[in-house]
Amino acid sequence: METLGSHAGAEPAILARGVWKSLTGPPVLRDVSLTVRSGETLALLGPNGAGKSTLLHVLAGVMRPSRGVVVILGRSVEDPAVRRYIGFAGHRSALYGHLTAIENLRFFADLYALPYRHAELSLELFGLGEYRDTPVRLLSRGIVQRVSLARAILHDPRVLLLDEPFTGLDASSATRLRELLSSLRLRGCSIVVATHQWNEARELADHAVVLVGGRVAANEPAAGLTPDRLAALYEERRPGVRGPRPGAPVYAESTE
Repeated sequence: METLGSHAGAEPAILARGVWKSLTGPPVLRDVSLTVRSGETLALLGPNGAGKSTLLHVLAGVMRPSRGVVVILGRSVEDPAVRRYIGFAGHRSALYGHLTAIENLRFFADLYALPYRHAELSLELFGLGEYRDTPVRLLSRGIVQRVSLARAILHDPRVLLLDEPFTGLDASSATRLRELLSSLRLRGCSIVVATHQWNEARELADHAVVLVGGRVAANEPAAGLTPDRLAALYEERRPGVRGPRPGAPVYAESTE
């Protein structure tokens, strides 16, 4: 199995097997399995409440699975040594509102024992220079999203987990993010992106996993995704629930 010191190999960078997760009611995730190899991008798709956000939290080690295993770079995600190789940007920014943008990035650089130039580079990468000294609580949703993404990549992670990363971004920032993800892939970073846009999934990802009701409804190349295909998956896995009309925006994001 791949070790933390290796950037390439036949073994998956991300491996989930038989993952279940229960919160306060019925299971949110039900026997979910997936793999992502070095340099691959996986898109997570699914209707509202499908379990996408919960799965990202489990892959990041933020939540423990109720059953099953998650292995990152050859080690259990519960191993503290693995955490420094994971970048995660979820619905919540994980930023401190009373700190400025640069103070937040320097704080996280300290956590990774990195020099402050990493914070400066991440700030510049997302075009945040004019906001560097503004407290995060005073920033717009889109700017906070950019600072959150800068935080997620400042330590050059080998596994990057993103939950609706394009939400709130203007066209220029979205283009910048797509270019960054492409660059990270070429450097061997493994990326998982939860998105409600099927066209984003096809553009960004090599593979796609569709979650419906906490289960894997499909695991296939992203290039084959179409609105009709996704609508059929929803109807097949959720009998009695009418699927979205073909060609319509079929996904609403969950805050599971």
